[in-house]
Amino acid sequence: MTDKYAVIGNPIAHSKSPFVHAEFARQTNQNISYEAILAPLDGFASTVNGLIEQGYKGINITVPFKFEARHLFTPTKRAIDAGSVNTIDFSRRVIYGDNTDGIGLVSDIQQNLRITIQNKRVLLIGAGGAAEGVLHPLLNEAPSLIVITNRTLDKARNMDKKILSNGAFLHSAKAFDDLAEAQFDIVINATSTGLADIALPIQSSIFAKNCLAYEMMYGRETPFMAQARAAGAQVADGLGMLVEQAAEAFYIWRNVRPDTQPVIQMVRALQMEKS
Repeated sequence: MTDKYAVIGNPIAHSKSPFVHAEFARQTNQNISYEAILAPLDGFASTVNGLIEQGYKGINITVPFKFEARHLFTPTKRAIDAGSVNTIDFSRRVIYGDNTDGIGLVSDIQQNLRITIQNKRVLLIGAGGAAEGVLHPLLNEAPSLIVITNRTLDKARNMDKKILSNGAFLHSAKAFDDLAEAQFDIVINATSTGLADIALPIQSSIFAKNCLAYEMMYGRETPFMAQARAAGAQVADGLGMLVEQAAEAFYIWRNVRPDTQPVIQMVRALQMEKS
């Protein structure tokens, strides 16, 4: 019997998740189906309940429902830290809402890009849901410094207040204008500026020698990526993060960890064909 899974969002037609999970299933010989489901903006809970009644084994959740989902089921520590839920497993007696975004980012940086986070100076640009989702997994890797910056400084300060470092690393929230003299080994853009081709008000001097500039968006060259590349940084987009967070969800559901590298390459090739 085929076990059914899905990703829920609005919009959802653009989602690469059905392709990614189909490749995971083929690779690991798992008998599953996976589809993209459009939920009404005011009908997320009823959509989820309907899938449970139909016998679905689990779901992924994308925008704009990640925050609503944290109130429906018991959150894991990762979901509590992230403030949102993107993965739910219906197969257990207690239904937990989990979040795999942060581990997806960390796995992409450390396993695929082969850059360690430990003892690095990290700049996290943005203070919305995407930034919150990856903050604690980054901190778990023990950077020497993490700075949160955002157009609205109060939002960055609120995120910084959630950090409990116990003196293991330095952390702060800063306005863009206060970064002029700073340099970072890893710079992560967790804002949506790339969607509108908006340049961030950052100076190219923030990119230290051998810096990794990571754009959490994928599928297009953003002004952030162009600026970082011109400054000599190593540049990566968020495609690897997408596939790695999906692999973590797949492991939660199936207790099997797929090989992500060939799937990343497949999705990248499909993108190039369409461009």
